[in-house]
Amino acid sequence: MAYQLNINWPEFLETYWQKKPVILKNALPDFVDPITPDELAGLAMEAEVDSRIVSLQNGEWQAWNGPFEQFDHLGETGWSLLAQAVNHWHAPAAELVRPFRVLPDWRLDDLMISFSVPGGGVGPHIDQYDVFIIQGMGSRRWRVGDKLPLKQFCPHPALLHVEPFEPIIDEDLAPGDILYIPPGFPHDGFTHETALNYSVGFRGPNGRDLISSFADYALENDLGGEHYSDPDLTCREHPGKVENYELDRVRNMMLDLINQPEDFAQWFGRFATTPRHELDIAPPEPAYQADEVVNALRSGEVLTRLSGLRVLHIGEHFFVHSEALNTSDDKAADALCRYTSIGEQELGNGLDNPAFVAELTALVNQGYWFFGEEE
Repeated sequence: MAYQLNINWPEFLETYWQKKPVILKNALPDFVDPITPDELAGLAMEAEVDSRIVSLQNGEWQAWNGPFEQFDHLGETGWSLLAQAVNHWHAPAAELVRPFRVLPDWRLDDLMISFSVPGGGVGPHIDQYDVFIIQGMGSRRWRVGDKLPLKQFCPHPALLHVEPFEPIIDEDLAPGDILYIPPGFPHDGFTHETALNYSVGFRGPNGRDLISSFADYALENDLGGEHYSDPDLTCREHPGKVENYELDRVRNMMLDLINQPEDFAQWFGRFATTPRHELDIAPPEPAYQADEVVNALRSGEVLTRLSGLRVLHIGEHFFVHSEALNTSDDKAADALCRYTSIGEQELGNGLDNPAFVAELTALVNQGYWFFGEEE
């Protein structure tokens, strides 16, 4: 089903985005869960799906990573099952992500779904990403504190908790309510009655990730091979001292490497379209011929983008799943980035361009787009 968000986005972005948490009451009116607890448990049994169980029994925290074979031993209280990137594997659940496409695609991380029994939760903690927590079935109470310096500790090697905090939000969520939490705000959820929660997360890379990734790109593409040079060197009174102008020269060498627009765009396109979790890629068998793709689109069929696939338009370039897309039709390629379902209308004259049709057919045969809707 299609979900409609009851959110005034301009007002939300100005008042709350990365500024302060808020509960958006009845943001998804008449909410219906897109997945059942049994379906979520089935996904957690698959090796391709990142999942974990967090338990609190007799004051002791425990955590296990999936895949799991059974759940019967867990009891009726005090535990939660969490599965990451469910939007990559479950089409009805993936529909929850679509209403958030008023925000940049490249910032979207994934849809995490948690099933928790009474007393279940993962403990008080801090996340470094923006998250919209949608309340599904059941009832859960959320406490959110202010963004203040707080000590963190590990009650279990797989868990990072935060010391007690004074809540600025302390409220039960009803189905269809959304709790938005910006990065750095401590929070804790406690389940009253068996519940499903859906977390749509938006993650920004940190500086370490950016520098590390760009360094890898530079090595792979043989960039930055120029050596430091100082033809204006003079006799040094203090040979053990590095002068400020030398530091500036080294810094500028590094900045010049990053400040090459073409290389920077090529690196970032690959970086930003690389998913953090596996995709459910299933190339068609037999492969499509170009004329079959064109005939299907001209007869009214549509191509649906694989859920979780990252497709971006950056400057004059297009990127799909960590690779540059060399396209012969920028307008049609832009449609691949803009829409998650495309047909003859969206692709326009691209279907009259044999080179673009060949490029599109190759993407379909890689399993990145497919005819019909996801099951």
